[in-house]
Amino acid sequence: MKEHQTTIKEPVSISGVGLHTGKNVTLTFKPAPANYGYKFKRIDLEGQPLVEADVDYVFETSRGTSLKKGDIVVRTVEHVLASLYGMGIDNILIEIDSMELPIMDGSSKCFSEAIKKSGIYKQNEFKNYYEIKDNIVYRNNEKKVEIIAIPDDKFKLSVMIDYDNKVLGAQHAFLPEIIDFDKEIAPSRTFVFLTELEHLLQHNLIKGGDLNNAIVFVNNEISQSELDRMAKIFNKPSVSVLNEGILNNLQLYFPNEPARHKLLDIIGDLALIGMPIKGHIIAYRPGHYSNVQFAKMIKEDSFKKSKSHRNKPKFDIFAKPVYDINDIKKMLPHRPPFLLIDKILEISDEHVIGLKNVTINESFFQGHFPDEPLMPGVLQIEAMAQTGGILVLRSVPDPQNYSTYFLKIDNVKFRNKVVPGDTLIFYLKLISPIRRGICHMEGVAYVGNKIVMEAVLMAQISKKNDR
Repeated sequence: MKEHQTTIKEPVSISGVGLHTGKNVTLTFKPAPANYGYKFKRIDLEGQPLVEADVDYVFETSRGTSLKKGDIVVRTVEHVLASLYGMGIDNILIEIDSMELPIMDGSSKCFSEAIKKSGIYKQNEFKNYYEIKDNIVYRNNEKKVEIIAIPDDKFKLSVMIDYDNKVLGAQHAFLPEIIDFDKEIAPSRTFVFLTELEHLLQHNLIKGGDLNNAIVFVNNEISQSELDRMAKIFNKPSVSVLNEGILNNLQLYFPNEPARHKLLDIIGDLALIGMPIKGHIIAYRPGHYSNVQFAKMIKEDSFKKSKSHRNKPKFDIFAKPVYDINDIKKMLPHRPPFLLIDKILEISDEHVIGLKNVTINESFFQGHFPDEPLMPGVLQIEAMAQTGGILVLRSVPDPQNYSTYFLKIDNVKFRNKVVPGDTLIFYLKLISPIRRGICHMEGVAYVGNKIVMEAVLMAQISKKNDR
């Protein structure tokens, strides 16, 4: 049965301090339309820029998961994203007035409670799931990490940790139903070993930390004078070590609370792929770096599957072309060996389909892997750009008086080899209408039914000899 997307009913705010910056921050959840996803807005900066919760924007995982888009940074996002994913929220705007999200008690509990306070609103559009069809495996042998996704009809998580330590050894946590996140996982707090805490304190890396937002495991001998010093640092009357090998700053909610918090972290990091998952995730010794690498593998697999299901445009390569090579020469200034398009098969106000016959007589094959000739990727891009240039030039009545200049080429991916004898088909369509001579296009290159290359291009036309 299809499930509807959700957002929250009304804005709700939470205030606290950032763990690492120590700065006060107010976070406000706001409703968002269907298919919006999760986005952070830095309302403290000029223009109030947005940063999407996307694994491609992760730039640091050393002490949490942090995002960066251009010069805009949002730090320590995992606990907030875990609460959104765990509570079944698909679309939300998260406004913050500082670069780091509040640590609160080191768990997702406060954020989940805020979502419940606001209420959940069901939207008309249906959820889009990423369904695990085949096993996906990530391994880091150096750090003894392994994360596996296996097929399942719902989202499940199994996490095992083992620190080979007498105060925190092997633990296991299992979440069979995401609906249980709020009760079983959200309250689980982050944890740290005392030796790590001392290092962080010495390097002034947890300016917003206190003994209420982390479980502290004592993994070495500690004197009373050191305990007294720590009590003074954290403004506590006294600090002692409990029988379980943890400081007396708090009591555990669950015997396996560390393993549950690692499970929470995985949920938050996997939220960065941009859609809910159907599958069973099994993780051994996970951390933010490995979680993010695994999320990138899932996103890439999702991208490949979505592309493989995209229908190749229908056309007849033997039909009379809209523009033959002589027509193309009248529109483009290029000449052999840099005229890389032979025909335009189809064109409209919104799309264009071009063709290039790849032959062994091409001059570049003489020097580019001559014993195993391959068409250079840069020339595939150039051929696609020339096809797109014809689409742009079609928007003016006298294209012979204009030149096309490409402003930007993004997200280029090469999927398969292009070799002599192939017929390259370029299909480009507008992402947005042409305005002021600027054209934003998405392009896909095919050989037969295989996608060999794709890219996003932006071009501008201007009159010849204009500067």
